Amino acid sequence: MSSQEKRNFQIEAFKHRVVVDPEYADKTWKILEHAIHEIYHHNGIITVTFEELYRNAYNMVLHSFGEKLYSGLVSTMTVHLQEIAASVEASQGPLFLEELNNKWTQHNKALQTIRDIVINLGLNLWRDNVIHSVNIQTRLQVTLLDSVQKERNGEVIKGDLMKDIIKMLMDLGPSVYQQVFEQPFLDASATFYRGESQRLIECCCNCGEYLKKTEKCLNEEIDRVVCYLDAKSEVKVTNVVEKEMIESQMNCLVHMENSGLVDMVIEDKYDDLAWIYNFFRRLPNGLSVIRDAMTSHIRETGKQLVIDPEQVKDPVEFVQRLLEEKINMIKSSILRLTTIRQFISLFLDDKLRKGLESKEDVEVALDKVMMLVRYLKEKDEFEKYYKQHLATRLLSGISVSEDAERSLILKLKTECGYQFTSTLEGMFADMNTSQGKMQGLSWFRVLSQESISRFGISRIVCGAMWPMLADVPTLTVHVLTTRSWPTQTSHISISNYSLNYFRLKELTRSYNENNEI
Repeated sequence: MSSQEKRNFQIEAFKHRVVVDPEYADKTWKILEHAIHEIYHHNGIITVTFEELYRNAYNMVLHSFGEKLYSGLVSTMTVHLQEIAASVEASQGPLFLEELNNKWTQHNKALQTIRDIVINLGLNLWRDNVIHSVNIQTRLQVTLLDSVQKERNGEVIKGDLMKDIIKMLMDLGPSVYQQVFEQPFLDASATFYRGESQRLIECCCNCGEYLKKTEKCLNEEIDRVVCYLDAKSEVKVTNVVEKEMIESQMNCLVHMENSGLVDMVIEDKYDDLAWIYNFFRRLPNGLSVIRDAMTSHIRETGKQLVIDPEQVKDPVEFVQRLLEEKINMIKSSILRLTTIRQFISLFLDDKLRKGLESKEDVEVALDKVMMLVRYLKEKDEFEKYYKQHLATRLLSGISVSEDAERSLILKLKTECGYQFTSTLEGMFADMNTSQGKMQGLSWFRVLSQESISRFGISRIVCGAMWPMLADVPTLTVHVLTTRSWPTQTSHISISNYSLNYFRLKELTRSYNENNEI
């Protein structure tokens, strides 16, 4: 057979319309209606198979009887749900929630049996005929809120039952959960914690204890959400607690007598400071309230310290009090005074002259002073005063510890940089050079006296030099680099000029010839 002779076979639809039995819809619906009655009356036990039930419902929709199926389902299920609502309304006392939960469980089982047909419809009908029933909805709200209140008061409630009821509301849709429970719950929580905060303020005179109780309340609400509420309710209820317990009492807490923010700082109550900071930082103006309170305290404390005439008279005591202040911001404000740079240098001079009990005490004192130096705006002025006082200590030999002096130089280098301490280190280098020269001169005098005594050099060289070398006075010379040391006028008084002068001149001349200084 040629390709032209091949024919394409097609299956065509019937030319005539299929006629459906006029009573088909009624007969089929009677089967479905009877099955629904059996489901509700026998908790899901029916005499027809699921396949028959599904096929009958499918055929009704297929033959354009879907509207009749839907209206029949609504009517039949509404009758049963109205009976359920009446049974729930008739329950008394603590049995109310249990009856509601039992009926909800039975309703879900019925829907599961015919879920492919009526699941969404069943939820909506339960919502409209049971939950939104005037008597049931009001009682449900009151009962749920009363259970929460009992739990807040320390009583034991049926948590599992509460969880099932809340889950039922959530299954009916977010709007149902919010309308029936969540919003009334938040309103009741605001009222409760508003009264609780006032009660704690009146009976609890300690800010730290109040904050701890607030944290306990927050944890209880979070646990309540975990146990039986919707997870999205956690943020909402914690915001309510923070608003009523903290935000509405911020000023009262900050300025609470003997335990407020300033007292926490002064008494080193770091745990309480952590509590108040963690709470206030979550509030819109929380940190501003803390800042304003501390600013007021700083100004008042700094004012009292500066205007005290007795403190200004004694620079060492003034700096000592400043070091004892526990708030760096106070130090930052006071260190703007022009005299404070000289005062700090005088304080260091006093400590390095008198010394402290131990090396550890020295390090602690120097670290505290470095904290003050860190806040100085014009460190060059401080360097000028410190260099003068250091020069006096080094040249007069009145520093109690060279290690302490060098430790301070090292701390200054770390804080201010190499340029700041280069001249100070040069001063120490000059002192080491001078010490070496003086030791050499001293040994030269001793050796010269021994040589004259042992070998009679005085008779051979110069008999008149012996009394000069023997009676040379003690000589102290410092070799100073011009740029390293502060410029100042010296007043030197020389007694017995003629005799001492020639003795020293002869000794230094001999030493210079041997050492080429």
